[in-house]
Amino acid sequence: MIFFNRTLLNITFLLFFIHIIILSWPCSLSAQQYQSDDGYAEFQSEVPLHSFTGKSNYLTGLIDFDQNLVDFYLDLSTLKTGNSRRDRDMLSVLNVDKFPFAEFTGSIISEFDLQSEDKQPVTVEGDFTLNGITVQRSIDGTIEVRDESLLVEASWVLDITDHQIEPPGILFYRVRDEMDISIEIELINEQNE
Repeated sequence: MIFFNRTLLNITFLLFFIHIIILSWPCSLSAQQYQSDDGYAEFQSEVPLHSFTGKSNYLTGLIDFDQNLVDFYLDLSTLKTGNSRRDRDMLSVLNVDKFPFAEFTGSIISEFDLQSEDKQPVTVEGDFTLNGITVQRSIDGTIEVRDESLLVEASWVLDITDHQIEPPGILFYRVRDEMDISIEIELINEQNE
């Protein structure tokens, strides 16, 4: 009888301990994790005598400071240029049927103070994938800490030929190889959602 009571007491204590760990575990994992799925992404491109812009409000982003992980992706079918024919051609050139997403996965390599409310310059390094082709990139941007969120802004030049994309064109007019990319997204601290 004493053995049974001690075993029951040990099992009860063990279950209580496991319960406490499980309840506190998600908080510690998400304390430094910020994410959102309604960021803004834009590209600007041009052909001789004409430029155009593609926009999307469906950029998804994650920054996990505990793991020093930066991960952003965009469903390319959400990009719109204001011209349905150009949109259709763009999606075809980007092989969106086969490779629907553009994604960057990497790490912050510059100093960053999560306690500072100043807009801070940051540099990330990692892999950018488009058209199924992954290229290592270094991208500069800024992060501003706000109450329970981060405002992330970045811009860079993307050479589409690095991703084996042939610039489209008609006759002698071709879209230039390089596109100006910019993003803006407010990432929310998961712990406070």
